Amino acid sequence: MCGIAGQYCLTGGTPDTGLLSEMSGRLVHRGPDGEGTRIRGSVGLVHRRLAIIDLTDEGLQPMTSEDGTLWIVFNGEIYNFVELREELTSKGHRFHSQSDTEVILHAYEEWGNECLARFNGMWAFAIHDEKTGTLFCARDRFGIKPFYYTMAGGSFFFASEIKALLAHPDTGTTPNVRVLGTFLAWGVQDHLAETMFTGIFQLPPAHAMKVTAAGAQAPFRYWDAKVSENIREDIPDDAVAARLLALLEDATRIHLRSDVAVGTCLSGGIDSSTLTVLINQLVRNESPASVGAQQKTFSSVFTDKRFDESRYIDEIVAATGVDAYRTVPSPEELWDDIDRLVYMQDEPFGSLSIYAQYCVMRLAQKNVKVVLDGQGADELLGGYLAYQGSYIRGLLKSMHWWTVISEGIGSLRHHGGFFRSALQQLFVRKSRRNLLICPALTVNRYGWDLPAVLYQELTSTNLPALLHYEDRNAMAFSIESRVPYLDVRLVEYLASLPQNQKIRGGITKVALRNAIRGIVPESIRCRMDKMGFVTPEEVWMKENLRPFVLGVLSSDEFANRGLWNSDEVIRNYLAFLDGKAVYSHEIWRIVCTEIWLRKFFDSRNSGPGNPVHG
Repeated sequence: MCGIAGQYCLTGGTPDTGLLSEMSGRLVHRGPDGEGTRIRGSVGLVHRRLAIIDLTDEGLQPMTSEDGTLWIVFNGEIYNFVELREELTSKGHRFHSQSDTEVILHAYEEWGNECLARFNGMWAFAIHDEKTGTLFCARDRFGIKPFYYTMAGGSFFFASEIKALLAHPDTGTTPNVRVLGTFLAWGVQDHLAETMFTGIFQLPPAHAMKVTAAGAQAPFRYWDAKVSENIREDIPDDAVAARLLALLEDATRIHLRSDVAVGTCLSGGIDSSTLTVLINQLVRNESPASVGAQQKTFSSVFTDKRFDESRYIDEIVAATGVDAYRTVPSPEELWDDIDRLVYMQDEPFGSLSIYAQYCVMRLAQKNVKVVLDGQGADELLGGYLAYQGSYIRGLLKSMHWWTVISEGIGSLRHHGGFFRSALQQLFVRKSRRNLLICPALTVNRYGWDLPAVLYQELTSTNLPALLHYEDRNAMAFSIESRVPYLDVRLVEYLASLPQNQKIRGGITKVALRNAIRGIVPESIRCRMDKMGFVTPEEVWMKENLRPFVLGVLSSDEFANRGLWNSDEVIRNYLAFLDGKAVYSHEIWRIVCTEIWLRKFFDSRNSGPGNPVHG
């Protein structure tokens, strides 16, 4: 994993070496192991190296093809690079390194744009073809790796993070109020090509684009998820479980390909616990050098037992004998870290759970260079409890009456408390006076059946934002984060399964639970709650962060933003402090946005010599 950036002068000029150097400097946390620059004609490419595969100088970037006409900067990992290299060698290609970067170059030479269909991994890259003058840019299927771009001063600029693009004084000078307002109102982000910075865009997941001297062409989709609409199929549960487990085992195996140490993020939930157990089996049976003799795990725990998953973490540690490391995030440390956290994320974030993950990555940095994490399983297998409403809605629409009754009973039996809380939040939202005065797009996630919701969550409204958070949190500490559940083979198989392999009788992730029977401890396999790396946000906002939040809300800057009704926000927060109102995450989103505006706009616009820095 690395940081990449570049400039294409569309007017025929020469790239600005000073500007490219500044962009590179703003990505140093993504690649502290080295840097490289290639300027030829009207194109400049920049690379920051985090050495993971092939640690020799043969893996340095920008990297060129055999004939010197193709140059690439690449961020990510191609997990099936070993198999692709064998195939390309049989076709006459000669390799000079052991890196997956060189495999991309040869694959592009052999198959052109179609090479993307052959990659299994995470990537954001740009290939400059000096013969044709074309810059080919691509991003992986799920948006695990970021790719941002903008136009300024007659040039096309791209980078791994928005902060690098802000090195140009004319980029992202104002917030994108429409996108920002949608985040404030609904808590969604990374669901559009637009970002919260005016004029800065992201290449959407599963898209590629070409840039020539004539300009940037429209991004095109090269892959799409196909979520089955079938409610049930005549497939034995044990056959589904066996196929799922085989795919997940191999996905985990190839995600361990590394020339540096690999660890595991362990929350105590089903997904991360499953990965931990599978990796432990691989350590015993195959001894992957990247893991060593004893797997290392990294977890966040809390003294408040309502938010603490130590019990489940302890069970996995006892069952596997892993070398377990733990961190205890605190609200006092949060306020010390908040400035850097917001800077690293580039955009405001919707909840304080992001901070728990940030602390886990800081802990991991002391021990490993790569971690595996469980992102993606919830969106693929209906893991979030709110999906049950969508499932039942689809059953009603298709008139599966008896299934509706059994699912309703199961949902209430297993998750009655969740649904009562959800109804309360819905009532509170409808009854509370509007805190916002800025425009927002309508985001409808609740009127659809399960397949439509899962597709949307996988491709736009949920997973892309979680992957955004994970990438920035990991890269803040020069850690490469990998997500085996998003192995394309596993994704396509899980998407093809009928709905009752995802939710049945109020139980989520049916197929995965069946697959790990006898492998993962029963207390974890049969867990019905859903936490992940959470924080006691409501408690912190009431008891610990009160002076900091009140300081933000009572400031002149906050009152004059024109994005929210500042008096109503303060009244709402004070009512929560007094126990007269239920807590709403909207308050944190507003506070975080105010901090972000100060960091990325107020400091930048305060005068010469005040660029955005962490």
